[in-house]
Amino acid sequence: MEESIETFGDINLTLSVLNKEDNISKEDIYSHLTSVIQNTDILDDAIVQRLIYYASKDMRDNNILREIRMLAGEVLVSLAAHDFNSVMYEVQSNFRILELPNEFVVLALAELATSYVSQSIPFMMMTLLTMQTMLRLAEEERMKEAFCVALEKFSKAIYEYVNHWRDFPYPRLDANRLSDKIFMLFRYIMDKWAPMTSPMKTLAIIKAHGPTVSLLLHREDLCEYALGQVPWLLNQYKDKETDFHVTQSLKQILTAAVLYDVDLPKGLRRTIFTNLLHQVCRVPEHPVKENEIEASSCFLILAHSNPADLMEFFDEQMRSNNEAIRMGILTLLRSAINADEPNLRDHMTSVERTVKVVMSDHSIKEKLTKPNSHEDEKGEKSVRETSLEVLKTLDPLVIGMPQVLWPRMLTFVVPAEYTGTLEYLFNIIRILIMAEERKKNNAKESTALVISTGAVKLPSPQQLLARLLVISMLASLGKLCGAGAIGLLKTLPEIIHPKLVDLWKTRIPELLQPLEGKNASIVLWETMLLQLLKESLWKISDVAWTVQLSRDFSQQMGSYGNTSVEKRFLWKALGTTLASCQDTDFVSSQIREFLISPNQLGDQRQGITSILGYCAEKHFDIVLKVLKTFQDREKFFMNRCKGIFSGKKSLTKTDVMVIYGVVALHAPKTQLLTRLDQDIVSQVLFLYGQCSQVLGMSVMNKDMDVQMSFTRSITEIGIAVQDAEDQGFKFSYKEVLLGYMLDFIRDEPLDSLASPVRWKALIAIRYLSKLKPQLSLNDNLNILEENVRRLLPLPPLEKLKNEGETDKDKERITFLYERSMDALGKLLRTMIWDNVKADDCHEMFNLLRMWLVSQKDWERERAFQITAQVLTNDIEAPEEFKIGSLLGLLAPHSCDTLPTIRQAAASSAIGLFCIKGIRLEVERLQGLQEGLQSDDVHVQIKISSKIAKIVSKLLPSEEILMFLEETLDGLESLNPTCTKACGIWMIAALKEQGAALEDQLLEILGIIYHHMPVLRQKEESFQFMLEAISQIASFHMDAVVANLLQKPLPFDRDTKTLWKSLAENPASSGKLLRALVDKLENGLEDDLAEMDAISVACAMNEVVSTGTPVAGLYPELFTLLLKLVSCTLGQKMPSSTVSHRRRVMQQGERQQNADPCRLSITTLKCVQAQAMKEGFAKESDEGDNLWTLLSSPGTHHIGVCALARSMAVWQHGVILDIMEQLLSSLTSSSENYRITGTAFFSELMKEPILWKHGNLRDVLILMDQSAWDSNAILRQMAIRGLGNTASGAPHKVKKHKQIILESIIRGLYHLARTEVVCESLKALKKILELLTDRDVSFYFKEIVLQARTFFEDEQDDVRLTAIFLFENLASLTGRRWKIFFAEEIKKSMISFLLHLWDPNPKIGAACCDVLIICIPFLGLQELYGVLDHLLDGQDLPRARDFYRQFCMKLAKKNQEILWILHTHSFPFFTSNWEMIRSAAVKLTDAIVLNLTNQYVELLDREELTTRLQALRQDPCISVQRAAEAALQTLLRRCKEISIPL
Repeated sequence: MEESIETFGDINLTLSVLNKEDNISKEDIYSHLTSVIQNTDILDDAIVQRLIYYASKDMRDNNILREIRMLAGEVLVSLAAHDFNSVMYEVQSNFRILELPNEFVVLALAELATSYVSQSIPFMMMTLLTMQTMLRLAEEERMKEAFCVALEKFSKAIYEYVNHWRDFPYPRLDANRLSDKIFMLFRYIMDKWAPMTSPMKTLAIIKAHGPTVSLLLHREDLCEYALGQVPWLLNQYKDKETDFHVTQSLKQILTAAVLYDVDLPKGLRRTIFTNLLHQVCRVPEHPVKENEIEASSCFLILAHSNPADLMEFFDEQMRSNNEAIRMGILTLLRSAINADEPNLRDHMTSVERTVKVVMSDHSIKEKLTKPNSHEDEKGEKSVRETSLEVLKTLDPLVIGMPQVLWPRMLTFVVPAEYTGTLEYLFNIIRILIMAEERKKNNAKESTALVISTGAVKLPSPQQLLARLLVISMLASLGKLCGAGAIGLLKTLPEIIHPKLVDLWKTRIPELLQPLEGKNASIVLWETMLLQLLKESLWKISDVAWTVQLSRDFSQQMGSYGNTSVEKRFLWKALGTTLASCQDTDFVSSQIREFLISPNQLGDQRQGITSILGYCAEKHFDIVLKVLKTFQDREKFFMNRCKGIFSGKKSLTKTDVMVIYGVVALHAPKTQLLTRLDQDIVSQVLFLYGQCSQVLGMSVMNKDMDVQMSFTRSITEIGIAVQDAEDQGFKFSYKEVLLGYMLDFIRDEPLDSLASPVRWKALIAIRYLSKLKPQLSLNDNLNILEENVRRLLPLPPLEKLKNEGETDKDKERITFLYERSMDALGKLLRTMIWDNVKADDCHEMFNLLRMWLVSQKDWERERAFQITAQVLTNDIEAPEEFKIGSLLGLLAPHSCDTLPTIRQAAASSAIGLFCIKGIRLEVERLQGLQEGLQSDDVHVQIKISSKIAKIVSKLLPSEEILMFLEETLDGLESLNPTCTKACGIWMIAALKEQGAALEDQLLEILGIIYHHMPVLRQKEESFQFMLEAISQIASFHMDAVVANLLQKPLPFDRDTKTLWKSLAENPASSGKLLRALVDKLENGLEDDLAEMDAISVACAMNEVVSTGTPVAGLYPELFTLLLKLVSCTLGQKMPSSTVSHRRRVMQQGERQQNADPCRLSITTLKCVQAQAMKEGFAKESDEGDNLWTLLSSPGTHHIGVCALARSMAVWQHGVILDIMEQLLSSLTSSSENYRITGTAFFSELMKEPILWKHGNLRDVLILMDQSAWDSNAILRQMAIRGLGNTASGAPHKVKKHKQIILESIIRGLYHLARTEVVCESLKALKKILELLTDRDVSFYFKEIVLQARTFFEDEQDDVRLTAIFLFENLASLTGRRWKIFFAEEIKKSMISFLLHLWDPNPKIGAACCDVLIICIPFLGLQELYGVLDHLLDGQDLPRARDFYRQFCMKLAKKNQEILWILHTHSFPFFTSNWEMIRSAAVKLTDAIVLNLTNQYVELLDREELTTRLQALRQDPCISVQRAAEAALQTLLRRCKEISIPL
């Protein structure tokens, strides 16, 4: 659906562009639209209509380029698939009677008729009628050409309807009416346009001619006219450009004639035959291939319809001397016969007669074997090949032919000069013999094929057998003459030897089985032929016959090239024949003759070694004896000198060395070991020693031929000993020969690969290593290391090839390189897996490690190709062999830089599992492996990942540790792509095997931690390592968490990264947090915090900081972390010792000491931040200061209260869970935790909703108990909680007023801690607001007295709260305490008046309020005016003025109270607050001024004067001035009443 929407959007965007006059973009747009429309199943109707409009308009616009108009027409036709009727309507609307249409409209109609035949036929009559009125209007060539195209397309559509009308979905229409219109159109074109047209229009008429005439042939009344137009078509054979289309139209006409059973006139047939033959046998130019194929198809149609006339025509043409025509006819005949045309079977005699015309031509028969002059050679060769091809398909046994050919054909078999014709000779001979066999079966007497000597000298049976056996070797190369030779052998057993009939009747068919459908292996085929020869000679058991055969083999030696397959087989066949010969004297003489005169064999070394080797199979003693005699008698140096002068080469010591090796290889196994050391190995070493002597001194022989021959001999001896399978035999020369081979290898250069010595020496070492006695592990390691070290560091192959001067040199170097690497691989494979100890196998394999991770691509490539060779193809490894480490080493290289490395790595990885006997989806894996050829890194990674998923589940779980260690090493050191593959394989293994790793978990995690510091420097590798930890955790969360928690605090960057990685994994984050919560809960069971709990908190911080949701665990998290903060408050724990693992310290990073409380608070802060995001908490009113408060023992309780206030109380479920889990804190053995819990609950007590849903009654009881605790902070928090109960549960306060009041009032006596006093005052204020005078009557006096105590407290909060409380008490006096309260007011009034100017404005305002409340108790309502003035003013009035007004009013009402104020004023003169001292002096001034004379006389004038005098020295100017003014007032009053001061 999304794709459709996107497609519609693209088309709409395209339509908007089409509306613009931009021809350049339109070409691209229409090209794109065609593709979109054709590949879209459904298009919106509106879009289709718009596209039809634009495409039609542009198609008809003559101002637009033709290319664009053509594309627009193509789009219009494509739209018919979505709305045919609309498209047809649009086109027909522009195709009107008697109006010449646009050229592209006509072409669009033609294309619609072809593409949508079924839908177009109903419109066809209307279209043809309209077109009929237009033809005479057409004058331009292009318009005429368009009408011809339309006629062609319309004719094809109607032709299809005529022949298949039953398949159309509507009732049958009158096809004759349609063909009438076609006839009229065609006749007009042929009459008016065809006689005088341009080449382009002629081609258009030719194309329309075939379909139109084919259609008209179905009408009997129009058939004659239609056939009358064929000669015009044949006359158009003029040039290559039109010939193909003429032939194509002619083929359509001939096909229709067969379909409608129309008989072509004879004259027309003859004309057609002649023209078509000319197309096949065109001279001098070679015919165009496509035209020739079409013409041949026409002949096949004619062979079906008119075979007699066609054969008559062919016979006539074959009698001409034109070789091209003959060859063409033979080719056509072969095609007709191969097509198995039934109508031609009755005319086979005519075919034979036609071919016999060629065969009876004597000149041609001679040319079968002897080509004529150079000019005619090419043509005659073609005729010969074609004639013989026809003979293979036809019956060659024409009357009289067998008598001519037999037995003369046998004389051509043996001579070498007729080798080129053997393929045909064998076929003819075989057919003749088989025909004779059939006659024998049908008649008692044979008819003709009798071997008669006559004038013809026939080959002997031995000669025939020798020749046919050797030629049979070619069958393994796919050559027909080889198969013909073996087929001929099958038919000639009687001629070869009568005793072979039964043997060959069974053996040769078995021999032919490997050749069925494919070429046989040369070695296998050779072995089978030699075995047939052995069995045949044994069956014949005729010494003389065998001797003669060996001589014939020798005589045919010169018939073949020295390097040919036939020559190599002939040597072996000769040796096999000698082995079968019972005449030992003859065998000895023959061997001696070959040794003395080896040049007769061609390649003397190869020849003599093959002959003596195969001869030794039965005559081992004779061969050794003759060889030793020859060696003793021959003087090699003199022979070499003679050979130089005579030109005849003799055998050298090197040749004899090779012979000994081959003889050992072919010797009977039962006889070899007893004679090996003395008669073979010692002789080889002796000969090599002689070759290595210069002037009687032994030196290292640098002659490559000597080294190669020696190596070959040793290799073959090693193979022979191994094949002897004698477990008790110990090869005494093993170490000596190994030493020679290693010397050869060491002597080879490390910068070139010029000789095959290294390759051959490796092969020799491999076979020697298998022999007993077994070498020690160190010896094997030394041998392997030496070989690896001398081959893998070679320069790249391209560089090595550059040393070659010619292409042949480069091919040779490539060959040596491939063979050397293969030999090294086989050597490693042999020596590794011949061990029974798994550890030894691993030790040997480790020699390749450094090369497998080499920085040089070519060295890695070699190492991996060798590794693949070692690990694949049916290996039997020790049972204890471990594959985990190797898999981790090899598998990531399936994404290496070179495709060869990738393939080898994948093969090796798969092979490892096969070694363990683990069944794999081999076919699927091989299919994936092929995809690694791609150079696309994404494809490589994807395929490697798929392979990893398949095989990882099969990796033994006990080997995962080794696998992971290897992949982690790869993450550190490999290239980026291999690194990624390392990670993918590691993760895949952990996903599949993670559940089974519990026992190895600690070791695995230890290995991963060990690699972390280095992997951190590689971002991608580090991410894979983190993913691995997460994957392990998904199976073993608790174990991983426990392991990580053992890291020292504070966590280093790596540990933090691990925690975050686990948290960011969606599959494990939930389990991770749950596991940490459980750990922390267990760590705090005794309300004590050890370092383990701190580690858990730090881990939580890292986890939650990644954004891990805390929703489900928030209550537990919060309470546990708050408990941890409480338990670690004030503690200092030393950091654990630094981890012993390697660590890369970043710049500026240093180990810090752990502060447990700080770490815990950091985690709590993180959790709260996440909770706020999730809506479980809100921002604290303390801001970030909250965490500072929490971390200090002195302010911790304040921070807890702020934290409690930040809780989202509307989240009932969450806060109730927190309360339930935190309830135990109120009774904890830890004093800090009790304080924390009490402080937290003290804030929650004021929430009514929590009282409604929560169990705060028990909290209330516990708080009441805590209010009596000896710890001041605990008492303070408990009292706060009791006071807050007034807000949260007023009814509870009223119910438990007595115990609450007693607990709070007791706090007022805690004078050492003003915090407790202040909290008690605040709590009393809240509580008293809910109670009546009767409720507090018992405690009223005590409360009043205690409240007055704190009016002068240094703490502003205490003073303020005490004044507020006193104000509240005014409403609770009742009758009982009214007088008492009035007296207390008198005593307190001085404080209220003075603190009107308190440094804290709030206290001043409170004092004003309390004065207003208390004045009525004293009957001093007249003072309201003064106080109102105090309250109404925006600024406070001057204290002096206020006090004078106040005292003046008071003096008039009650001098006693004024006197009381004076008596209580002295203590304030020494107040710590300047403003209070100043106010006290000013109040005293006002009192003295307004006292009556009687009270003035009672003044202690001396003390007052002294105090005022002292205040004149006060640091505060205001106080000094006030004191001076008061002294003046006092002096004045004393003077007034005449009292001395």
